[in-house]
Amino acid sequence: MAMNEYYAMNGEVGIHYFDSMAGADEKLAPVVVCPGLSETAEEYVDLLQELAPRRCILLSFRGRGKSDTPKSGYNLAEHVADIEAVIESAGLTDFHLFGFSRGVSYALGFAHKHSTAVRSLIVGDYPPEHRSMPDGWAEDYIHNYLIPFNRTANIRQDAVWGIQRESMFIPLNQTLPMPLFVGRGQLEGSLIDDTHMNLYRQMSTAIQEKQYARSGHALESGDKKAFYRDVNQFIGDQDKFN
Repeated sequence: MAMNEYYAMNGEVGIHYFDSMAGADEKLAPVVVCPGLSETAEEYVDLLQELAPRRCILLSFRGRGKSDTPKSGYNLAEHVADIEAVIESAGLTDFHLFGFSRGVSYALGFAHKHSTAVRSLIVGDYPPEHRSMPDGWAEDYIHNYLIPFNRTANIRQDAVWGIQRESMFIPLNQTLPMPLFVGRGQLEGSLIDDTHMNLYRQMSTAIQEKQYARSGHALESGDKKAFYRDVNQFIGDQDKFN
């Protein structure tokens, strides 16, 4: 499915995103995708293809991919504002919102603030909270993950240090009015435990849960096809009731 590139301006910060509006089925509500900590819009093109002919918007948060890297502004509010800028630029008023890993906290922050705009929320293996990062995290993340796995182009080191410096713990388990899909891995490394899952169950009366036997945190690895298929089915079901 064809997609075009755009930049939304959040103040002076340019936020890069892909939009598959051209050729999309206008009768289907769009999906906005919030990638994980060091992920970019490019890494979700296969999800866009899975959801076709539904319109998809894939964004790269500040400091990631082709988006700008400001010297400061890396707590929850600034990332929520990145989503807001993309939503305004794309002209969206009613859409499904997808978040994976730390992108879940950004998506939750947006959904709590703009609940009437979000038709449904999809959560990929992350608890309902925005986490602070301890001293030493940034150096470890850069040298033991980004550099060895050739991901320094995905997220700039200035952004990593900014996240460690500015992020604060913020609970995000307030009640949500929209339907909720929660996908969690069953293997070691999953970031959703039973306590987190109970919080999600208390957040929405219309919740669908899926567990993936071949995955820990990285649902997009061993269970990617099943995860994306389930997401597509869930979104389609929500459109039937709206």
